[in-house]
Amino acid sequence: MTGPIPMPYPNADAPAQDLIAACVHCGFCLPTCPTFAVLGVEMDSPRGRIHLMKTVWDHRLGADSPGLEDHISKCLDCRACETACPSGVEYGKLVEGARSQIVTARPRSPLERLVRVGAFDWLLPHRRILGAFAVFSIAAKRLGMGTLLRATRLGLARRMADLLDLLPDRATSDPLVAAPAKGQRRGRVAMLEGCVMGSVFGATNAATARVLARNGVEVVATPGQTCCGALHAHAGERERARELARRNIAAFERSAVDAVIVNAAGCGAAMKEYGWLLKDDPEWSARPSVFAAKVRDATEYLGDLGVTERPGTLRGRVTWDDPCHLLHGQKIRAQPRALLAAIPGLDIVPLEEADWCCGSAGTYNVTQPDLARSILERKVANIVRSGADTVVTANPGCLMQIQSGLRHSGSNVRVVHLLDLLDEAYRAH
Repeated sequence: MTGPIPMPYPNADAPAQDLIAACVHCGFCLPTCPTFAVLGVEMDSPRGRIHLMKTVWDHRLGADSPGLEDHISKCLDCRACETACPSGVEYGKLVEGARSQIVTARPRSPLERLVRVGAFDWLLPHRRILGAFAVFSIAAKRLGMGTLLRATRLGLARRMADLLDLLPDRATSDPLVAAPAKGQRRGRVAMLEGCVMGSVFGATNAATARVLARNGVEVVATPGQTCCGALHAHAGERERARELARRNIAAFERSAVDAVIVNAAGCGAAMKEYGWLLKDDPEWSARPSVFAAKVRDATEYLGDLGVTERPGTLRGRVTWDDPCHLLHGQKIRAQPRALLAAIPGLDIVPLEEADWCCGSAGTYNVTQPDLARSILERKVANIVRSGADTVVTANPGCLMQIQSGLRHSGSNVRVVHLLDLLDEAYRAH
């Protein structure tokens, strides 16, 4: 007698078979996939990767297969395929499920285990540590450490120099303070401070609170919140992501607000999917979905609410670049464009392939630097061709990646978060 057929994937986070079955292999995703555009390989397209996931379920490929890891790790998880898919395939859930299986099934070197513990256990969940690390790294960059590292001609050193290039010229990590509503109160919200946003782009957090307050929205402080877990989930560290999700849900529940505002597109997309992340936890069966229903991107919330105070006039030629997890992950397109158009004096020009990934994609520019660079070059060429002097977006990874690419191309185009630009307009007024 034979026993039961063993589970082909190592744990319950495996890519769901019903989500896999939704793919009809029509190929509409192919022209939207940046890695397929660069590599031209079927297995490096969404359709091809879904086929690989199914071959594991069919016991024709192991979850520890190097080939599976190679093709899944090359995915940006930009989710442009979801926007193009006529069958509604939830590809982001599939690829993150596959990555979690690979992390579990494939042995990791001592160095990789150390890097993962350092990044996912120590840096991202602890803003003070991450903030200190950011300040140290930016200081090293300003002192010319990147040039010294490249002079060594060592592969690892050049990689570290590339990472320094991604950093902004300065970091602001002041904790977010409460902001009372100006005039009649139209809403009461809490804000995710975030790991990268809170440690590097604290000024953008403050600008977001000021813009909301100017438009009748009270912003309250939320102690106890932490990293959203998006980078953990993207990297296959789903159990760590669940721990962070539980902490955030509990913290924001205590705030008793109308909405939870997020100004980082990747974080907002992850938090809106806390229900899926915690679907197998019986103790958290209802709370994640109730919480997720309150999560709003800052541009989504303010765009739907409408501005009550007219921004001041700014001069310049600007273009809008869609963060992948704002457009494809959260399906938010109209609101940020409407807010940009609400600033008097701007000459807004279209950006070709505004919906195309810049190559940042969480930690993708760290784990796949060559592919990320190829994808970034396409984005930079489109920005320069637009003739804009400022490109506006709404995600920290995009801000750093695009600014780095423009700098390397010799362009002086400015990259700015939409909430910073709105705050700048209000201050001009």
